[in-house]
Amino acid sequence: MEEKELRTSPKQRVFIILIAIFMVGSIVASYAAIVISGAQGGSSATGEIDETKVSEYAEAYEQVKTEFAEATKSDFNEFIKFKSEVAAYNETSANENGVQTKDLKIGTGKELTSDDSEYLAYYVGWCADESIFDSSYDDNTNPTAFAKILDASLGMIEGWTLGVEGMKLEGIREITVPGELAYGDQMEICGGTNKPLKFIVYAKEKTDTLNNLSLKLDDAYMRYQYALYGIDYDSIKANQE
Repeated sequence: MEEKELRTSPKQRVFIILIAIFMVGSIVASYAAIVISGAQGGSSATGEIDETKVSEYAEAYEQVKTEFAEATKSDFNEFIKFKSEVAAYNETSANENGVQTKDLKIGTGKELTSDDSEYLAYYVGWCADESIFDSSYDDNTNPTAFAKILDASLGMIEGWTLGVEGMKLEGIREITVPGELAYGDQMEICGGTNKPLKFIVYAKEKTDTLNNLSLKLDDAYMRYQYALYGIDYDSIKANQE
């Protein structure tokens, strides 16, 4: 396996969504949509929780999750081989040494540049103490399948963008990101600010099949989450279109 060091960029990007499932971004977007809907005279957020719909949407979400897990089973079996790479690391060294990468599996597809964002990625991210803060797994402790996938076009932290440069699609890479190229002092993660992060990234071509399944999964999840707060997700989407 080859290791390489990438130069740390002096320009710190404004905090943006790392992973679609990082719900901070989703909640902000959702709130904005609700405000816009209200300003347009809509009444999607009734505050009245329809337990029948909650149950219906929860079941629908579980069904789509099962569909996604089955469709991505071979990818999961390939990715899970590297779960043992999730281990504790020295926080000080990770912050001092810039972005570090290690290829766990060389891909066979297109080579990514720092400007590429049209790809999907399975991932696992963890802190210096080995605790996983987010992943594509259905369960961070005892994963049995994938439950989500990242759409890189949503925007990435700078360290991730630098870390995938030179990586080929269908490859798997470990990336160490110093705190200043992760969330800096703009967000607390791993117990504080300016914390370094590690990721294992499995970069996938954004095929229609995988992308459509990902969008279907996201829709089912958001419809269920909105129902929990008495919000009509479909009405909000209609107002946005």
